[in-house]
Amino acid sequence: MSTLSGYKGKALSVLTSFNARVWADVEIETDKGNFRGIILPRSEQADDLHVVVKLQTGYNIGLAVDGIKAVKEIGYKEAKYKIPEQEFPFDPKKPNVTLLGTGGTIASRLDYRTGAVIPAFTPGELYGAVPELADICNMKTVKLFGVFSENMGPEQYITLAEAIGREISNGADGIVIGHGTDTMHHTAACLSFMVQDSPVPIVMVGSQRSSDRPSSDAAFNLRCASHTASRGPIAEVMVCMFGPTSDSYNLLHRGTRVRKMHSSYRSTFRTVSDIPLAMCTPDSVTPLKKEYRKRRSDRNVKVDAVFDDKVAIVYYYPAMKPDIIDSLVENGYHGIVIAGTGLGHVNKPLYEPLRRAVQAGVHVFMTVQTLWGFAQMYVYDTGRDLMELGVIPASNMLPEVAYIKLGWTLGHTRERDEVMKMMLTPVNGEITEREPHDGYLIFQGGLPEIEDFLGKYIR
Repeated sequence: MSTLSGYKGKALSVLTSFNARVWADVEIETDKGNFRGIILPRSEQADDLHVVVKLQTGYNIGLAVDGIKAVKEIGYKEAKYKIPEQEFPFDPKKPNVTLLGTGGTIASRLDYRTGAVIPAFTPGELYGAVPELADICNMKTVKLFGVFSENMGPEQYITLAEAIGREISNGADGIVIGHGTDTMHHTAACLSFMVQDSPVPIVMVGSQRSSDRPSSDAAFNLRCASHTASRGPIAEVMVCMFGPTSDSYNLLHRGTRVRKMHSSYRSTFRTVSDIPLAMCTPDSVTPLKKEYRKRRSDRNVKVDAVFDDKVAIVYYYPAMKPDIIDSLVENGYHGIVIAGTGLGHVNKPLYEPLRRAVQAGVHVFMTVQTLWGFAQMYVYDTGRDLMELGVIPASNMLPEVAYIKLGWTLGHTRERDEVMKMMLTPVNGEITEREPHDGYLIFQGGLPEIEDFLGKYIR
């Protein structure tokens, strides 16, 4: 790597004038104060107006070159952003967990050439990063993919489900799946349908902050997920991520009722229209619900890994044009999930294309874009008219879950009555009889924090 990799123009001139090098430990005097840290390379698309420094706190900062008065090199050591892969120690007294790697931020590093976070760590390297995992369980690691979560799809879902089935049959006491957070809820829903009656926990885990950042949640999340998989009582597909914004505990969310709700918060995942299954830490699991599938000693599991990818999810918006629905039919789609307004509504111009879609054999299901609540299409004329056209209310399934379940259902059959029966028969909590009376009111970011907040203002 060049001693001034990525720098150009003004930034290059300033660093050259002070004989400063990339990866040098420096003291920089600026008109905003003095800073101590390591000069980092810049991405290829970066401007020439800043020098990037990793401070001693671990955070990166960009210093405007026009304000730099002096740069003094204290030391130099080119950084190696790779964690050595280590063999996981075996203890016959500990449970056996298989970690299936798919990619994502929990298994990534920062590529300073492009400025991107890229999938780079093999699952085995996770032990090098989090040695505490060996205190929890024996861990076998299998790298299935190395992709960002937006590149997960039916092919990966099927491969992952089949791998889970094999590992359970071979004696794993629990499964951990490292996955990017952006589409983790899609994969969690799909695995809830593809892997049924598991005797052991199947725990999906990721991180919102990459491992090179001091605020990374990767290690805590991995430890919580590993304990849940190896010793927890709940044998379901779950998402294990931060509960509150601090690293005091994680929440376990059922795979069919979870959704990513914030682009950057570490406590981004929420259970919608229900409450989480449990709280967990690196050494405990505390169920919050009484109804869950319990761990068993057998190794019997049903893998039903099929998926029809000619399914679309359509988010309704005012003045949506009919050709959107027509285009899906013309392109051979077999199913459409609509995220409608209110109780499950769309505008009248969509009526005829929806009628044509149903007549052409396309299966159309209605969900609500409010997320909380049920599609109750019998209340207003609009909903009743849509049902007469053949649009089917999907109860309180989340839009993404209905999309995943329809793809899985159409992988079995396209016969209308059978599709309706499979879609509206709950497999694992994707449809509930009712919502908790206070489920919408509870902010699932840590109840103690909310009680403390309210106590300051309500007397």
